[in-house]
Amino acid sequence: MKISTRGRYAVRVMLDLATNNTGEYVKVKQIAKRQEISEKYLEQIIAILNKAGYVKSIRGAQGGYRLAMDPSSYTIGMILRLTEGSLAPVACLDGEMECERCDTCETLTVWKELNDAINEVVDKITIADLVERQQQRLESMNYYI
Repeated sequence: MKISTRGRYAVRVMLDLATNNTGEYVKVKQIAKRQEISEKYLEQIIAILNKAGYVKSIRGAQGGYRLAMDPSSYTIGMILRLTEGSLAPVACLDGEMECERCDTCETLTVWKELNDAINEVVDKITIADLVERQQQRLESMNYYI
């Protein structure tokens, strides 16, 4: 399994919105500049997040985006499943394909364990956790400078 740029950028956008939450809406141009993502690509990602209700938007000169809920309400798994679809490492685990070898497949248990491990990690880490990690990293960097 490989996470696409869309999935990685969506997580970065959500983290950026959480980190830069002043109560005001944040413009795409600001996010794009901070995250070094093209505005056009960022608009596509934001549209996905907006349609899912993960972000709120306002149009116009004072417009922009902000998180719809508290950062602790969003797991990395939620965001990745929204942008990537299934996170299953093999097609027979994502429910879209029925494999005729499931009853005799010796490798299926490995793929199930891998799938469980992936889901356990991405479903326990929230955007709030990433904000905290980022703050700790920045504090430790300032301590050594």
